[in-house]
Amino acid sequence: MLRDTDKPEDDLRTRLHAMETRLRRMREQRNGHNENSRRAADSRNSVQEQARELRERIKERMEDQKEVRNRARVHQAKRDEIQSQMRELITQRRGKRGEGGTKSVVIQLSETIGEIDRIENRIMTDGSLSLSKENAMLKRLKALIAKREELMPIAEEFQVIEIDLGDMEGSIQLLKAEADAQHKAMLEANVEADGIWEEVKPMLEERDFLRAEGDRLHNAFVASREAADKVHSDMKGLLDQVNEIRNEIKAQHEERERIIREHNQSVRDALKTPDEDEELANSLADQLLERGSITLGGARKEDRSPSRRPSKAKKKSRRLGTTRGNKS
Repeated sequence: MLRDTDKPEDDLRTRLHAMETRLRRMREQRNGHNENSRRAADSRNSVQEQARELRERIKERMEDQKEVRNRARVHQAKRDEIQSQMRELITQRRGKRGEGGTKSVVIQLSETIGEIDRIENRIMTDGSLSLSKENAMLKRLKALIAKREELMPIAEEFQVIEIDLGDMEGSIQLLKAEADAQHKAMLEANVEADGIWEEVKPMLEERDFLRAEGDRLHNAFVASREAADKVHSDMKGLLDQVNEIRNEIKAQHEERERIIREHNQSVRDALKTPDEDEELANSLADQLLERGSITLGGARKEDRSPSRRPSKAKKKSRRLGTTRGNKS
């Protein structure tokens, strides 16, 4: 009977061994995926750190280029303003009005300052002015001063050249020289900015490469993690089956031990003598306390009565009838 019960257990142990072997292989496979994911993550982090440092350098150089481009635009604006002033002076020298009747800031400021000087000089030197005329000139002077205050910040922004309307030819030549200088400074700034761009272009290509490499390594990391999670999930299902088989083997082992234990106990009980039987001893003790006597081995109470004992007279007769050792 024990051999019959061992056979299912042997089958279970065979299945258990196969499952445990498969679990070890799956664990190695999962660990391999985890190791691949760690390597991919380390490589990705390294590449991303390189890309971050490169982006910082690119940002710094682009800021430098932006500053140079702004400087070039300032030189260009100054050149354009000076050229506009120069064209207006040439137009005035030829006795023509400017296009659209507008004048540059410098021309307006120069004319305003010149008119202020003339009015102030006349008020101080002309003693024939009437009160009403003087008041009108003071009112005009106040308006011109307000206009001058309005034009001066704009003129200072472009660092314009103060021109002398009394010497138009000299002012035109001065403006032309300054316009050429501003144009040259603009070209130099643009060349410098272009040089910075040529320096930045390969850095941008490297940035794009590092970005693509970082994405590739991240995708590899994600794929390895997903593969490891899939194997781990399969391992959990297989481990549940392994635990079920282990519990079943344990239950069969405990059942077999119980059967053997009960069998051995029954054999020991069958071989016990009355004096070894605790239950029988307790029963006899109870009987003795209740009845005052105990019956063992089929003996009856009447068999132990005094009527069946040998009499003293008979014993005495046998002793008197002895003549052994008599000297007659």
